[in-house]
Amino acid sequence: MPDSSEKPKSEPEIKEEAPVVSSHRLEVEGGALSYSATAGKMPLKDARDKIAAQMFYVAYTLEGEADPAERPLIFVFNGGPGSASIWLHMGALGPRRVEMGEEGFMPPPPYRLIDNAYTWLDLGDLVFIDPVGTGYSRASDPDDNQKYWGLEADLEAVGEFIRLYLSRNRRWTSPLYLAGESYGTTRAAGLAGHLIDRGIAFNGVVLISTIMNFQTARFTKANDLPYTLFLPSYCATAHYHGKLAEELQARALRELLSEVAEWSESDYTVALAKGDRLSEGERGAVAAQLARYTGLSERFVLGADLRINILSFCKELLRNEKRAVGRLDSRFVGIMASAEGQTYDFDPASHAITPPYSATFNQYVREALGYQTDLNYEIMNSEVHRNWKYEGGQFPDTSEGLRAAFAKNPFMKVLVAQGYYDLATPFQAAYYSLSHMGLDASLRDNVVIEEYEAGHMMYLHEASLAKLKRDVARFVRT
Repeated sequence: MPDSSEKPKSEPEIKEEAPVVSSHRLEVEGGALSYSATAGKMPLKDARDKIAAQMFYVAYTLEGEADPAERPLIFVFNGGPGSASIWLHMGALGPRRVEMGEEGFMPPPPYRLIDNAYTWLDLGDLVFIDPVGTGYSRASDPDDNQKYWGLEADLEAVGEFIRLYLSRNRRWTSPLYLAGESYGTTRAAGLAGHLIDRGIAFNGVVLISTIMNFQTARFTKANDLPYTLFLPSYCATAHYHGKLAEELQARALRELLSEVAEWSESDYTVALAKGDRLSEGERGAVAAQLARYTGLSERFVLGADLRINILSFCKELLRNEKRAVGRLDSRFVGIMASAEGQTYDFDPASHAITPPYSATFNQYVREALGYQTDLNYEIMNSEVHRNWKYEGGQFPDTSEGLRAAFAKNPFMKVLVAQGYYDLATPFQAAYYSLSHMGLDASLRDNVVIEEYEAGHMMYLHEASLAKLKRDVARFVRT
């Protein structure tokens, strides 16, 4: 029997709020774009038609379109899990972006927004989605937030958001696209499979810094896969910082990375598979080659048992200078408190971008979009990240959802964008996942892969931002 002393849980009364709509104009090459911006919260309701959670979003639609339903519609989100959509919104796709300079390194405060000449708004209308627990999105009852923090629950919630948006805005017949970054690619791959069974088929999916199969990125006992897949990214990083031998520094980067990938998938993979059966001669030869390709010492490589962990690499490469390279973007360098140890104090890339993006978005959403709230905008909610539930065992994999979506909708196309200096979701891991998803041979040409001389958020680098726009424009228009 229930404890009679316990008071029944009161249900908060949450009312749906009207979104805030504003009109804007953006000067771009070839003319001006007049568009409306809508900032609001989409209510997710339970079986009793009560609002269980609200998901914050910002949507941009071109004004003056004869039939908006014929215009492409692109749903956008970042990853984490626990990240708001601020990075793609204010860094690459939206009509305004944070000024970060040509290389994308942290500028001095105060920070400012500039017109985004590389916005995707001329390609399609944009909807930036913040999952529950990120941005201003919350469950009605704070105790229920964690119900949405899991792979399957997230697919259900974001899938329901998309269904509601299509219905409320009469966009069911628009060409539909998904664009996700990092864990957002996990979500996008899963959503493609999840929604095809609910009558929603996508024309295209853009995967930016891809991770679908988590076995490719988790450095756990008896899982040697990440060590082989991260190696080309380690080499690219060492090349960028001038830590390779002179003859390797003189090589064209892509040519060198192809050589490293070939060795990693053959000799290095076989050596790791042998484990303790590897002879001393073989061990020494592998260590020498690893040191040559990474810029690390043979002593360090042998001490790591030929297995270089990502955080150890970030600290070790520039240890003599008391510096560490970034995980999200290894072009970034941070000052460490000590040259000792195998882990670094902070990710230089992550901490370089958080203040500029946070300051400019909080000003923009209130001043330009007119959305007023006292809520904290959760850019990266560590509580969500810590408590996320990964159904499917130790190594969840949503590539099967993408494969199933291809099988059921053979007209769908996928664009994969990967940065050479990404040490969070390395480019070689994306190649591995795509080649191991069991995609039918007749559909393999539906996948296009583009590479960038930048990191996880390649759009921080202005030349890569321009290339990303060109690649996406070609992808959408064809």
